[in-house]
Amino acid sequence: MTGAKRRAEIVQRIQAQAEPVSGQKLAEAYGVSRQVIVQDIALIRAAGYDIIATNRGYILNAPVAAKRTFKVQHSDDQLEEELCSIVDLGGCVHNVMIHHRVYGRLEAELNINSRKKIADFLEDIRRGKSSPLKNITSGYHYHEVTADNEETLDMIEHALKEKGFLVVQESLE
Repeated sequence: MTGAKRRAEIVQRIQAQAEPVSGQKLAEAYGVSRQVIVQDIALIRAAGYDIIATNRGYILNAPVAAKRTFKVQHSDDQLEEELCSIVDLGGCVHNVMIHHRVYGRLEAELNINSRKKIADFLEDIRRGKSSPLKNITSGYHYHEVTADNEETLDMIEHALKEKGFLVVQESLE
């Protein structure tokens, strides 16, 4: 069995179990050493799976169920209101992206999911550590927002639209 196939099966096995799966049991099941399993888990994590090691074995943290990208525009004064509109409804602002005419796509990771993180972010900007990325594209920018479900994302989209932040893209039809 190839390493890639073994890692795919490890992910399936961990997903299918209600209880943590021990590294020793995985090693025995695939006829490899415990160290090979540790290396496999590291590669699986690098591939984007949120595997957690507990004292009883490995578990797979449930992935975020829904993700959506919103194109928005607002002033600096409205930045806090925009972010609160998302996190107060249960969303996490994963990133901010812009499309610059010269530099192309620029993106910064945010991972803002609480008012505390919003306050920290705004304080960093206030102290002059940086300015909002949106300022180099006339306020236009994108956020990838994650949430537990599509309904939450629908509520966030509605709130952003109601407040005038959401840029509605016209259909070409």
